[in-house]
Amino acid sequence: MTTQPTTAPEPWRDPAADVTERVRALLDRMTLREKLGQLYGIWVGIDSAGEVAPHQHDFDDPAVDFDDLVRHGIGQLTRVFGTRPVDPVIGARSLARTQRQIVSSSRFGIPAVVHEECLTGLAAWQATIYPAPLSWGATFDPDVVRRMAARIGETMRALGVHQGLAPVLDVTRDLRWGRTEETIGEDPYLVGAIGSAYVAGLESAGIVATLKHFVGYSASRAGRNLAPVSAGPREVADVLLPPFELALRAGARSVMNAYTDTDGVPSAADASLLTDLLRDTYGFSGTVVADYFSVAFLHRLHGVAADRGDAAGQALTAGIDVELPTMDCYGEPLLAAVEGGAVDAAAVDRALERVLRQKCELGLLDADWAPEVPEEIDLDDAASRALAREVAEKSIVLLHNDGTLPLAADARLAVVGPRADAPGAMLGCYSFPLHVGVHHPDVPFGVSVPTVVEALRESFEVTYALGCPVTGGDDDGIAEAVAACASASVCVAVLGDLAGLFGGGTSGEGCDAADLRLPGRQEELLEALLATGKPVVAVLLSGRPYELSRQIDRLAAVVCGFYPGEEGGPALAGVLSGRINPSGRLPVSFPAAGASQPSTYLAAPLARRSEVSTVDPSALFPFGHGLSYAPVTWADVSATGSLWPTDGVCRVRVTLRNDHARTASEVVQVYLHDPVAEVARPERQLIAARRVSVEPGATVVVDIGLHADLTSYTGRAGRRLVEPGDVELRVGTSSEQIVTTLHCTLTGERRYVGVERVMTPEFGS
Repeated sequence: MTTQPTTAPEPWRDPAADVTERVRALLDRMTLREKLGQLYGIWVGIDSAGEVAPHQHDFDDPAVDFDDLVRHGIGQLTRVFGTRPVDPVIGARSLARTQRQIVSSSRFGIPAVVHEECLTGLAAWQATIYPAPLSWGATFDPDVVRRMAARIGETMRALGVHQGLAPVLDVTRDLRWGRTEETIGEDPYLVGAIGSAYVAGLESAGIVATLKHFVGYSASRAGRNLAPVSAGPREVADVLLPPFELALRAGARSVMNAYTDTDGVPSAADASLLTDLLRDTYGFSGTVVADYFSVAFLHRLHGVAADRGDAAGQALTAGIDVELPTMDCYGEPLLAAVEGGAVDAAAVDRALERVLRQKCELGLLDADWAPEVPEEIDLDDAASRALAREVAEKSIVLLHNDGTLPLAADARLAVVGPRADAPGAMLGCYSFPLHVGVHHPDVPFGVSVPTVVEALRESFEVTYALGCPVTGGDDDGIAEAVAACASASVCVAVLGDLAGLFGGGTSGEGCDAADLRLPGRQEELLEALLATGKPVVAVLLSGRPYELSRQIDRLAAVVCGFYPGEEGGPALAGVLSGRINPSGRLPVSFPAAGASQPSTYLAAPLARRSEVSTVDPSALFPFGHGLSYAPVTWADVSATGSLWPTDGVCRVRVTLRNDHARTASEVVQVYLHDPVAEVARPERQLIAARRVSVEPGATVVVDIGLHADLTSYTGRAGRRLVEPGDVELRVGTSSEQIVTTLHCTLTGERRYVGVERVMTPEFGS
């Protein structure tokens, strides 16, 4: 009997082999066209998706022949679940068939990476909708965000998705920007701490996290989407880049470029950014993917490329490995440019090596890889909803209260306003119902999203009136709301934004604001309600802060939720009723008088109130602010000593006591003030924050270790330095409410630090 020899798998199929050798063995066998096939995505159904990306209508090409393309291989599949409503199991089966077609139709049988949006949960029909990123920031709780991201990742992995296009690490610089709702806040420490927790959670589930948008997108002039960025190198280094550094340390494996240009150079064509800084300095070895259509925008919008081939060459050379969302410049235009000698073939191999290496890491090149299809799956199970509720409850911010809250159990409520009885009021622009579902009005939301009215009716007698829509409306509607208010004991006015895309809302991508007044006739509605003399509680459901300075002295209370997700209604009702002790803190400042003031708390002395300007940029509610029904008592704040070595650690200890009969939460915030530096520094800047829970009658000691590297900044020579001298550690409950100022002196030699510096505090038990 003759034994048939076992056929050894191709060298790139062997998971035990060295990854570099596997990649090289495959790369050396591929034709140029096959190589390019791995460097672009394909968006099947782009022509029916609705406008979900800028200038998408310019790119929907139904003439693309998928069957022909797969012969050469495909790098990525775009939004299989996030293009139109599809039953999850049916979608997973369809994806598996597509992957089998890709594998069987090409010479090397390389599956595609599948990517999806996941900013408020997987952007798929029937999937849990979590709070928007501003709400993550409002929790000041990296752990709950990490758990949320891990849950999102597990859902994605179960469907056959490999890469998630989140988190957004842009630091808010102008509150008028429509995408403020997608940011985590206006402080780089907070954005970095929360964003890196999201990355750790998503990556723990085996999903490739994608950091966006690298870098400067949020600093566009006048808060206008895609507008040029006028940030100097120090602002970029000290404000915009640190969150990306932290997230890379957390294990992110992909980065997405910003659409914008900084000082005239578009990020998509900036080798100093995408290669010199990201790879040579930060040591990043993953993939850089293009924000949708941004390679073509070098030609069509920025005017720095003569044609699509030129655009492809510039982007590839700068460091963009994969063109998304669909084949355009990296297809025939790049093929012709390489064959004609305009683009070095080595740049193609460089990008391909990164793509194949990542596919090795994902197991896509293993000999036994096969798409898995779940027999059934619940994308919005009880555990996911419970986690969405936890995030929402921790994110609700009580801004102002004259004692009206919590509401009396026998209160008769008039609940009015455009956001009071609208499920979409809880959702951001990247939630599936508002991102995709809006183009399919006959399809239900897919998940249950209780409104404020519905949630309050479980505990109170409620009369509802619309008052006015988010924009527009008439006098009769306002009069109806006033009548409801007059007959109630308390009025709850639920106001805010409609999230949407490209003019389809008052907040969201392409929905920038000219000023920070409430949209439409909402301020007029609020004034009419206040004129009744009844207590009015304003509840804001919005994607940015709005200016309430003209009403604040007459409002009984103000509560804010930054698109708190599918469980936001019950969370808000819990805060209003007193079932939940509010514990959220502001990740962005609320403006005072002057409805177009775009400034944030992170400002040098002359950017604050002064005698040389008639404009006062002071906040109505400052960064970090948030009230409680049972505030903790600050018993003591101390430091280990006043001398702080420039290479050492200063320990701050805060003793908190709960004198109430219910559990209380506090966010201990430590701000650095550097009175004398080489450059004008922010008057105060957050360097540590710790959310703690204190049981009734208990005392908790918060121990925070601050390395001197946390005082570093970019000096005049462009190098980051730690210098000796006096500093202040301002410890308190917000950027303005400082409980104790600790005076310290940094001693020792001036030190220059770089990417290896300590960027986070140590928290003791």
